[in-house]
Amino acid sequence: MTPRTLARALGMALDAVLAFRLRTLFVSLAVAFGIAALTLIVTAVDGANRMAYQIVDMFGPDAALIFGGNIKKRAVGERTLTLTAEDARRIRRSLPGVYLVTPMRAKFDVTARYEGRTAAGLAAVGALEDYTKAWNWPLAEGRDFTPEDVERAAKVCLLGDKPARALFGDESPVGRTIFLNNVPLLVVGKLAYRGFSGGGGGREVDDRVILPLPTLTNRFNLDRKFFVGLRVKFSDATRMESQVAALKAMLRELHHLPPEADDDFTVLTADEVLAFLAMLKGGLMVFLGVTAVAALAVGGFVLANLFALSVTERSSEIGLKRALGARSSAVLAQFLFEAVILTLAGGILGLFLGLSLGQLLTRLEILTIQFSWKVFIMALGGSLVVGLVFGLKPARQAASLDPVEALRGGG
Repeated sequence: MTPRTLARALGMALDAVLAFRLRTLFVSLAVAFGIAALTLIVTAVDGANRMAYQIVDMFGPDAALIFGGNIKKRAVGERTLTLTAEDARRIRRSLPGVYLVTPMRAKFDVTARYEGRTAAGLAAVGALEDYTKAWNWPLAEGRDFTPEDVERAAKVCLLGDKPARALFGDESPVGRTIFLNNVPLLVVGKLAYRGFSGGGGGREVDDRVILPLPTLTNRFNLDRKFFVGLRVKFSDATRMESQVAALKAMLRELHHLPPEADDDFTVLTADEVLAFLAMLKGGLMVFLGVTAVAALAVGGFVLANLFALSVTERSSEIGLKRALGARSSAVLAQFLFEAVILTLAGGILGLFLGLSLGQLLTRLEILTIQFSWKVFIMALGGSLVVGLVFGLKPARQAASLDPVEALRGGG
């Protein structure tokens, strides 16, 4: 076929698409739903990858988190407060390779006030000196806690980004005094914005106020013996497997656990966090993948059936074109062009639907999406494949019609 013949076939295909508007609507919508699901898959997986790297960056490749209780084998009514101040001291002093141990203690749903402004539902987190170093969390401004702040239970704090903005807007909070549940605290630093959930119960990590640990336990009357968890950092991140094994062995000895007993604690590292996120991502891909394939298949069958009916209805048109000298290849090309135009239109619509739905789910904190150009390419590529695969049979059916029989059928 010559380029001129192809151009004429394309022009006639565009005219047919505009003429049969109801068919155009049904086919485009059917394909759009499948492409929207495909768009969600790609953007959600990319978003999950970005989130995984952010979490691991915050977690730190050289760190381990120890939680009280066995999360994987927890029985009903089992104690979860199993980590003590003595555990923290022994790990810090006796475990080779450890250079930092930070107890984890928090009080939730506290309210901060400053000159008539309030920030409610915050987490008050207890910390020792060098909080930002312990949690790989840089300061936007100000300073970190010092050993003296911790030793004398100073009434100072670090503000997360959300309460800082709620109380001070764009102004600097450093040097101001806020009230946290009526406890006056001098703001000495502001934490950099992190921007994702993960602070427990779906809580945003930026929605917190950091206090010296003795200040938190004294002012809020918290248990001084047990901790919810411990964060341990090692000097050599390449030996994490052996160091974590030594950490578990020490904790079992400190807790006097017999060989046959399960751990009464849980140790998490960055590798385990990545493995867990990979499992979630795999489940998400399977679920959305099946949905996308099913939706695209439905769109393809709608296309094939409507085009098969269209061939029957347009038999006189096809017969007239053949009688006037049009080759079967030109008829084939016209119907394939029609199918591809319809599916590409559905693909563009589905791309915008998928991205819009992804943005909505991100705002509702159900999914996190990440747009890339491969989404655009895959959406249009998937639409093109659907058009060619499901449009080929009706197009061949139209091209194979006998001109005389077609004209008789149309009459």
